[in-house]
Amino acid sequence: MAKGLLTVVSGPSGSGKGTVLGRVFEKSEGFVYSISATTRAPRPGEVDGVQYHFKTKEEFESLISEDKVVEYTTYAGNYYGTLRPVVEKDLCEGKNVILEIEVDGAMQIKKKFPDAVLVLIVPPDYATLEARLRGRGTNTEEDILRRLERSREELKLFNNYDYLIINEDNRLDEAADKFIGIIESEKLSTVHNPDFYNKFYNN
Repeated sequence: MAKGLLTVVSGPSGSGKGTVLGRVFEKSEGFVYSISATTRAPRPGEVDGVQYHFKTKEEFESLISEDKVVEYTTYAGNYYGTLRPVVEKDLCEGKNVILEIEVDGAMQIKKKFPDAVLVLIVPPDYATLEARLRGRGTNTEEDILRRLERSREELKLFNNYDYLIINEDNRLDEAADKFIGIIESEKLSTVHNPDFYNKFYNN
């Protein structure tokens, strides 16, 4: 069985990356989300191994020390991260694994999985980003300004990504199709088929 492809997806809050990926999953059965681990308590209705892999702080820190966490961050006093055994199991089963994480985590992943494909999903311009954030009607002015400033910091890492998808308003299918096309092309690249030559001549 051919090994799956690891794809890291990032984008500013308001880029619509979650919506794009939702449409990708509707269009193709060839992808799986990597379920993150966290030390926060499960919320009502959440199931271990479905929304998150729930760990104690001691368990999480032990996993970090054993190099079984490929990227992590802390938020509100809790750890959030990606477990190496989970990712590697899915990849070995031929699944195309998607990690939807922030740019800091993406850079951590790239160091540990050099053949990972990094995709940045962005709105067409800053004005559109601001309009989307304000259009939600759920964020305070302070929060909106913080997210906008954060977007400037995130996009400074633009050149560290392999691909850019511009998610324009009312063109969701186009963005999803571009994402699927990127992964299909990558799976045909010589970089992701390093054993072909030997297999060809040893059969």
